[in-house]
Amino acid sequence: MDVSQDHAVKVLNSLIETTLDSAHGYEDAAQNAGDDKLKTMFSERSRERMELTRELQQEVRTFGEEPKADQSVLGKAHNKFVDLKAALTGHNPKAVVDEVERGEDVIKAKFEKAMSDSDLPPRVRQVVSRAYETIRADHNAISALKHSMH
Repeated sequence: MDVSQDHAVKVLNSLIETTLDSAHGYEDAAQNAGDDKLKTMFSERSRERMELTRELQQEVRTFGEEPKADQSVLGKAHNKFVDLKAALTGHNPKAVVDEVERGEDVIKAKFEKAMSDSDLPPRVRQVVSRAYETIRADHNAISALKHSMH
């Protein structure tokens, strides 16, 4: 594999880990939301993030490589922290939405960095761009939700 393909696979795998972190974060948020509307919304977002993950994984396979299939260590640790926090403080919808927005800030920044990576092949940039549009829209919706609650 040439250097540009190797770079593309590394970027894609990093995005896969972050997207898996997000999917699992939404799953945890759905369990901790304490509000049926939020549970439904977070569950749907978790499914959408898993679909984005599959699309990114498929792109890695086009390079003949095996994509990441698990979330990052940091993401796992954060999810455990959120679970512990929920156990100690109860299922406060505002606190859950605050954590979700924090996660949205992370994934949005990660995709923005990838979008500005001039070393990515055009095809990879297109895949990342399509995923980013979904990420950006979700980020904006969660941000608006958070601001409506405070």
